[in-house]
Amino acid sequence: MSGPSHDASEYRDRDAIPLRRALISVSDKSGLLELAAALVDAGVEIVSTGSTAKMIADAGHPVTEVATVTGFPESLDGRVKTLHPFIHAGILADLRLAAHEQQLQELGVEPFELVVVNLYPFVETVASGAQGGAVVEQIDIGGPAMVRAAAKNHANVAIAVSPESYQQIIKAATLGGTTLAQRQRLAGEAFAHTAAYDTAVAEWFAANVGVRAEHPVQGESTDAAAESITLTATLKDTLRYGENSHQSAALYVEADGHGIAQATQLHGKEMSYNNYVDADAALRAAFDFSEPAVAIIKHANPCGIAVSRGSGDPIASAHARAHDCDPVSAFGGVIAANRTVTAAAALSIKDIFTEVVVAPGFEPEALAILQTKKNLRLLQLPEGYARSERELRQVSGGLLVQSADNYDDFSTDGWKLVTGAPADETTMADLEFAWRAVRSVKSNAILLAHDGASVGVGMGQVNRVDSCHLAVDRAGDRAPGSVAASDAFFPFADGLEVLLRAGVKAIVQPGGSVRDEEVIAAAKEAGVTMYFTGERHFFH
Repeated sequence: MSGPSHDASEYRDRDAIPLRRALISVSDKSGLLELAAALVDAGVEIVSTGSTAKMIADAGHPVTEVATVTGFPESLDGRVKTLHPFIHAGILADLRLAAHEQQLQELGVEPFELVVVNLYPFVETVASGAQGGAVVEQIDIGGPAMVRAAAKNHANVAIAVSPESYQQIIKAATLGGTTLAQRQRLAGEAFAHTAAYDTAVAEWFAANVGVRAEHPVQGESTDAAAESITLTATLKDTLRYGENSHQSAALYVEADGHGIAQATQLHGKEMSYNNYVDADAALRAAFDFSEPAVAIIKHANPCGIAVSRGSGDPIASAHARAHDCDPVSAFGGVIAANRTVTAAAALSIKDIFTEVVVAPGFEPEALAILQTKKNLRLLQLPEGYARSERELRQVSGGLLVQSADNYDDFSTDGWKLVTGAPADETTMADLEFAWRAVRSVKSNAILLAHDGASVGVGMGQVNRVDSCHLAVDRAGDRAPGSVAASDAFFPFADGLEVLLRAGVKAIVQPGGSVRDEEVIAAAKEAGVTMYFTGERHFFH
């Protein structure tokens, strides 16, 4: 059904609109009394509801209850308050049209020039651990209706959904009114606000009430195949530029996220688009390990990954060992630690040119050491850091969605020994480390490891042979006696043979090639231990 249409000649220009009457109904009372006082001082009549009206009245400001305007009491435990023609006609009347103005006079309805509404705390209620009916009761009905009505009618009404907008409203009240450009901006924020709210409600129902896709992808979780997806996030920062200086960029945050987007910057230059990409990749690598670990990333690929060894400081040890993998590439890299950065770790880091250090925390002495580097960005993760369970990638005309490559398939219990003697405890530990670490390397990926540290990484090549050559070349004299992990099967024996000639003593790979027997034969002839995992870790 389409809305009514009017000839352009019927509309009267309205830019600056004085504030005479405001409707206020807010759950978040931050800044409310300052706003109310300023509006009253500017001669604005305030109409309000429930606890909002009470707070304004208790502060000594004149306020008219909504029930007085509607002639109908708030009812059904507050579920029905503002859903009334005397409210919505006052919000939706398009006073650029003489006919609308005349109808308001005939109906005895006074228009609003300002609506201040924020919604029931649904997201906060879910985050508190509430369940069932307690969550459902926080689904706002009247609030979104008022917000959307005012935003639609922004030609005549200003809508404020956040206390952060109050100062511009206060200024407008004292300067003669809101401008059209201002009302348009506020309307955009309002529609984003209600969209995010509705998405949070829909996602809660999907997770808790069994709403799922009718046609899930064959063999996949239905979580990655919902009938529709609504993406909402709030602008956190406008970045200087994107991957390149001619590209614009911004950072948006999800309300319930606990990742790099929610990290707190403690020091250094402002973060760039590329800094965020690399920092997220570094976290992916470091947090694959339960023991203290450090990952160093450059252009979204690891320069080095290591866990701690010895009796010294764990994070300092892990960083030094990760750095030793490829010191040339680590210059200008991004470092992630899965533990608090200590003073010893800070001393290990400070003399190496680094763009970003991200960790769950920093010891005070570590901060003091690292803050001597003026431009070094230091990020502290939010409590409960976690990767999203769902990954999205934009493609032309749409989105690809998949469940995340989770960490729970790294156990060696299901590995199949296909050639050579069973690995001893030390070698098996290195194979497990390499299999975890290679997951963070872009495909095609080969990672050589020794004693819980990467010693050579071959990444992102268009054939696996080149990745093998690259890993061996970077390992140099550390290749003999190391172990190797491949993120996917060897399609031919040629890549494996590169590793064998370099002196690799054990290999872990998914298997599954039609030429597995050819590959197994090459490993057997060399007397090398090789395991199949039955699972790959492509990362494009």
